[in-house]
Amino acid sequence: MDLSWLSDPAAWLGLLTLIILEIVLGIDNLIFVAILAEKLPPEQRDRARITGLSLALIMRLGLLASISWLVTLTTPLFSVWGQSFAGRDLIMLGGGIFLLFKATTELHERLEGVEHAKGATQRAYAAFGTVVAQILVLDAVFSIDSVITAIGMSEHLPVMMLAVIVAMILMIAASKPLTAFVNAHPTVVMLCLGFLLMIGFSLIAEGFGFHIPKGYLYAAIGFSVLIEAFNQVSQANRIRYLNRTQSFRERTANAVLSLMGSRLADSAAPEAKPEAGPQPVEDTAFGHNERAMIHSVLTLAERPIRVIATPRADIHRLDLSQPEAAQRKALRDSPYSRLVVIRSGSIDEPLGIVARKDLLAQLLDGRPLDIDAALRQPLVLPETVTVLKALESFRQHAADMAFVVDEFGSLEGIVTQKDLMEAIAGEFPEEHERHELPAIVVQDDGSYDVEGSLELVTLEQYLTLGDFEDEDFHTVAGLLMDCLERIPREGDEVTVGDWKLRVTAQKGNRTERVRISPAASDFDAGI
Repeated sequence: MDLSWLSDPAAWLGLLTLIILEIVLGIDNLIFVAILAEKLPPEQRDRARITGLSLALIMRLGLLASISWLVTLTTPLFSVWGQSFAGRDLIMLGGGIFLLFKATTELHERLEGVEHAKGATQRAYAAFGTVVAQILVLDAVFSIDSVITAIGMSEHLPVMMLAVIVAMILMIAASKPLTAFVNAHPTVVMLCLGFLLMIGFSLIAEGFGFHIPKGYLYAAIGFSVLIEAFNQVSQANRIRYLNRTQSFRERTANAVLSLMGSRLADSAAPEAKPEAGPQPVEDTAFGHNERAMIHSVLTLAERPIRVIATPRADIHRLDLSQPEAAQRKALRDSPYSRLVVIRSGSIDEPLGIVARKDLLAQLLDGRPLDIDAALRQPLVLPETVTVLKALESFRQHAADMAFVVDEFGSLEGIVTQKDLMEAIAGEFPEEHERHELPAIVVQDDGSYDVEGSLELVTLEQYLTLGDFEDEDFHTVAGLLMDCLERIPREGDEVTVGDWKLRVTAQKGNRTERVRISPAASDFDAGI
């Protein structure tokens, strides 16, 4: 073996140049390997890459060892309409057509969203041998260019083989991270498939004798890669910004809701009747009720308990300063099993709660009515505590009712286990509440008739008014007060985003019902 080239500086410079050229020419091959390897089960991908590229290395070394045969590939074999075709041209034509076919097929599968689908939940992977064979077929095409380039760059066969071996080792080392990056970024996959289409077209043109300078191709590819790099940096910076402005819980909730559809308005039936309330249509993956429940669970940690509490004005109370006849009447007329006990009409400092079943036990035992003896002390929670923390407090203290107080200790409302359940799963109307309108009623014209006390987080499941997470209000009535900067009055209208809110029922300082319709539509003044 002639080793005189070892002392020739020009040979070493040629070796370095040839290694660089082999790597550049092999980038096309690596892109295709990255896309093909993703078709295999995860545990087979590394083996397929190494096997395919190793066999490709053997193929290239074999081609270099048969230089005399390669020279014959440039000899015309036949002519068609004045166009002569050599063996190299036929290989280029076949490889280009195959590359166009595979790239077009991959693009179709990804654009249609049905790539490799075998069923609703199971993915069908390609066979190991099939993928390796495809890698070899394409590498055979790329090897012709690679080997011919090596022959043209150097006169020493050992230099050519060494350059091919070093380049292939570097390609094998780079194949795994390149595959992971390409498959983790869908836009990069589409870009790579576009490259393969362009390369396939250039191979067909080469086969017909139209030489396209490689510099044009690599300039176009390099410019596209630069733009995609800017796109990836932009996305990474946006994610970092969101990570700074949103808590981990908020990011997790948004990710889960985005998978299910963060809004439920699209699945609400427009033909729902006013008396029936909103009648959502079940989604193919997640039904309206399922998504509403998950949405409620994900927001428990940010909803203050006061928004689900029964306000003090609606609390059924038992006044010990009243005659016994009035007390018995209050017990008989109340639809609730527990009443708040007060004295002298003072609701700010209740004495406790009394369960009607405890008083019934006294009467069945033949004892006189003794409310003081049956008095219980409920759980006391500040109005700022979240629903999630309140739920934990109920569980720890085995409580069935809690007083909600403000910073001065005055009673603001009461919360029961039923209220906590409704905060998660929606309303559970009792018999005495069935004659009342639902919290949300979908009108025939696409507008909504809602309670003033309806939480905005619940309303967001049907329509989007805006982002009010950092505001002090949490209900539709609170939003109206914030916009009007006063207590709403019946007939008041405000526009929030793309929606117009109109107060349709006001009782004193309390907003009973609000109609919400698209801002473009007109309200009937008589409604």
